[in-house]
Amino acid sequence: MADDDYNDMDMGYEDEPPEPEIEEGVEEEADKDNNEDIPDAIETEEKEDVEPVERRRKTSKYMTKYERARILGTRALQISMNAPVMVELEGETDPLEIAMKELRERKIPFTIRRYLPDGSYEDWGVDELIVEDSWKRQIGGD
Repeated sequence: MADDDYNDMDMGYEDEPPEPEIEEGVEEEADKDNNEDIPDAIETEEKEDVEPVERRRKTSKYMTKYERARILGTRALQISMNAPVMVELEGETDPLEIAMKELRERKIPFTIRRYLPDGSYEDWGVDELIVEDSWKRQIGGD
């Protein structure tokens, strides 16, 4: 009896949805619209050949302590998960120490995206930013 109830139910898989009806003349208009898009595609390919213009940046060239913390933490996690190391190791085994050495030598391949209040953003490479090591000031280094 349970099988009879199951077979009587319409699951909707047996019948395919009806195809939409096409009005006459609509197909011709769609073809005309598609043909107009082709020159635009060619124009965009030509525009891509032009190198992007460097705009003057609005934000500071100094890396913030929050950016530094995020970069070191993210890179240390990558190193702990066996990512390739970008610097020569001199006995370091701690991923955070290795990440700090990479940051000092500007070898971390990250890009920092800084969002501005108007919704735009600026991308900075880690190698472009000035990093102040707070640990050097605490120890009394250089």
